Amino acid sequence: MPPADNVTPSPAAVMPAWHAMDAAAVAAELQVDPALGLSQSEAAQRLRQYGPNELEESHRRSPLMMLLEQFTSPLVVVLIAAAVASATLHDIKDAIVIGVILLVNATVGFLQEYRADQSMRALKRLTVPHVRVRREGAETTVAATAVVPGDIVLLQAGDLTPADARLLTAANLRVDEAPLTGESEPVEKTPAALADPALPVAERTNMVHSGTAIVYGRGEGIVVATGMRTELGAIATALQSAEETETPLQRRLADLGRTLAIWALGLCVVILVAGVLRGQPLGEMVMVAIALAVAAIPEGLPAVVTIALALGARRMARRNALVRSLPAVEGLGSVTVICTDKTGTLTRNEMTVTDVVVDGQEWEVTGVGCQPVGELRPAGGDALARPEALERLLIAGVLCNDAALSHDPAAPDQCRVLGDPTEGALLTLAVKAGLDPAGLRERLPRTDEVPFDSERKRMATLHDGGDRPLVAAKGSPETLLAVCRRAYWGGAERPLDEALGGEILGHVRELASRGRRVLALADRRDHGERPLDSDLTLVGLVGIIDPPRPEAKAAVAECHSAGIRTVMITGDHKLTAQAIAEELGMLRPGDRALTGQELDALSPQELRAEVEHVSIYARVTPNHKLRLVEALQDRGEIAAMTGDGVNDAPALRQADIGVAMGLAGTDVAREAARLVLADDNFATIVAAVREGRIIFDNMRKFLRFLLNTNLAEILTMLVAILAGWPVPLTALQILWVNLVTDGLPALALGFEPGDPDIMRRRPRDPKASLLSLGMMRSILIHGAVMAALVLLAMRLGNDPVHSQTIAFTSLALAQMANCIACRAEQKLIIEIGFFSNPHLVGAVTLTVLAQFAVVYLPFLQEAFKTTALSATEMGYCFGVSLMVFLGVELEKVILRQLRRQPRRS
Repeated sequence: MPPADNVTPSPAAVMPAWHAMDAAAVAAELQVDPALGLSQSEAAQRLRQYGPNELEESHRRSPLMMLLEQFTSPLVVVLIAAAVASATLHDIKDAIVIGVILLVNATVGFLQEYRADQSMRALKRLTVPHVRVRREGAETTVAATAVVPGDIVLLQAGDLTPADARLLTAANLRVDEAPLTGESEPVEKTPAALADPALPVAERTNMVHSGTAIVYGRGEGIVVATGMRTELGAIATALQSAEETETPLQRRLADLGRTLAIWALGLCVVILVAGVLRGQPLGEMVMVAIALAVAAIPEGLPAVVTIALALGARRMARRNALVRSLPAVEGLGSVTVICTDKTGTLTRNEMTVTDVVVDGQEWEVTGVGCQPVGELRPAGGDALARPEALERLLIAGVLCNDAALSHDPAAPDQCRVLGDPTEGALLTLAVKAGLDPAGLRERLPRTDEVPFDSERKRMATLHDGGDRPLVAAKGSPETLLAVCRRAYWGGAERPLDEALGGEILGHVRELASRGRRVLALADRRDHGERPLDSDLTLVGLVGIIDPPRPEAKAAVAECHSAGIRTVMITGDHKLTAQAIAEELGMLRPGDRALTGQELDALSPQELRAEVEHVSIYARVTPNHKLRLVEALQDRGEIAAMTGDGVNDAPALRQADIGVAMGLAGTDVAREAARLVLADDNFATIVAAVREGRIIFDNMRKFLRFLLNTNLAEILTMLVAILAGWPVPLTALQILWVNLVTDGLPALALGFEPGDPDIMRRRPRDPKASLLSLGMMRSILIHGAVMAALVLLAMRLGNDPVHSQTIAFTSLALAQMANCIACRAEQKLIIEIGFFSNPHLVGAVTLTVLAQFAVVYLPFLQEAFKTTALSATEMGYCFGVSLMVFLGVELEKVILRQLRRQPRRS
């Protein structure tokens, strides 16, 4: 085995030239039998020796660094300035209290940021790719991070290569090495040893490297390097490292924060100058101005948004939607159209052959799913001898097939498909007809193949039949008929002329009109020098049904009520797609279906005009998906696009929200997407859209609440000083109120469950400002009313200390009332329930108790310059908060009535 050490040198410096060694020598060097693979104990030992198969993150921050960074923010700098100013003015108590506030603020900020960081790391662990390996003679699946040198990896189209590996076998294997070498075209791979040990990476045709993608064919390889010992590790390309992404919303909030900071600092200067001119001590006014600056500058907005997005991503994960980047969370709330694959997403992906057409006769198949319980019988019940064409069809369906049926020994009646569900349905059909798929494959071993791909829509395999090699093929009827010269029809092989082709396509249309997915099967009894998928004989058709998911219909209806179009994209026949779409309620009046062939005939301008009225795209390829996304985006739509294959990656990257399948999807598709569905369920996309809307709504609530309270603090101080009244709040009181209002209650707004009607609104414009005119008007009114009520309550005090304590407590309680009222923008709190957000109930309760402590505990009275209030005075304070709450609720009632009034023409 290669030497193990803790250093991470370049692979070339410590490892043999694997590409120049034959496969047997590589296996011997790594001490593994390729037929058996490693044992589980040996794999565990090598994992301990070499470490996880992952690239080191160069920019990962430690918790200590995260804590220290809390003391570099503008808010902390201002607090430090306030503490220094207090100490300079010989007010040691204020300096100590500010120091405590500084530590509390930094601790809260650290805990929030650490929790958000842990949330995103947990999500990243959920999306680690998995790899098929051979261990102890059996195929198994392990996380890519658990792959070790000596593992035998099994690769097929759609896989990301988990580590550097020397190929043992390769069947039409082509690899996209662009992430490593920059080569734009896939590279064909072969297992043969290469003579030159000094070949560059791009010319090592018997090697596959970490981070590259299998785009065609399949193969097996023996892992020679993992983690930082791979070629990818040598050039420090951290494919799996976390990316620090600033979302568009965060950028807009940062801009908003800077604008508000300029205005706030300007007002603070005005208050400072006005206070000094009114005879207030300079030192006291400097402290008040600094405290107001801390309270008024919303510099923490981007950080709070990051936390809200990260927590929202965790909630989505619990609903099987794994977010791969934070912008996807906010983008989901703006989606206007969801383009979704049919099979497995809208449907159950439990393929069952229900109809067989051979010799011009239709046979029906009983039984459901992959359970081999059922029978083949002629449609109509007439007893017929099993025709030769049916035998040939069954054999072709077994041989031209990469799937397998697995039975649990502990539950023999339970069965599952290993591989493609459609291929599993063909195996189940053969078992129902009495064939033994494993025995048939053993008698006719595969010697060559043309794998299925989404462009050709067919697959062909060559089998050793002794003197007469056998070619088996399957594919969509249109593409397979194009390479067939004969058909076994009416008891004999006949030339496939136009009339016979029309008859066969008639059966295809009949099956498709009943919602069946139709596959054609063909064979050839000799090989010669011709391509595998040419000069074939059609032997029959099978109709396969995949029933819609029971929850899909409700999810489609919810999309329509939310103003979101749903578009079905499928490789199936148009009639099949229409039958499923009608059952799910996807078609709107005037909507129509478009085939890939019809789409090819449209210019980009014509397609832009058509996409508005097309809800079904049938017989399409991944390239069509890319054109469709671009056309929708040209019309200003915010498009979500699903995909699972290698060739879906460009469309997933182009889409505003690329959605990959977590169960059936390839690693390449998952890497290209921003959202991964752990259950491949359309309803999960809709749930993620709902969650995205809730998150955005909650951020607006937080913003409204924060700006309301900040404005109230500034106006309270400004009006009192300009009017010549005593200063309403001391610097420490302002800092306390700011810490309370920006603390638990504000964060608790992020846990609002969401408006029940949130999916009955139109999608929001992603370019629209967070601060609409209506919201700015509301903030100005609420801030002014709150300040006026606080000033009025302050005038009820008997002496300056009582007046300040009343103003201090009134403002704190009024902000709690405002926080409760901000929970809903249009609905009354009594309609959504006072206790529907227990986090907020707890936060408000703790805040009120903390305010009581500041007012009534002697040691805190001395620090914050407060005095105990009488029951009557405390009643004034609660009266202010009640009036603030009722004022906000009254505004909702008035606006609701105005919306209901008909507009004048």
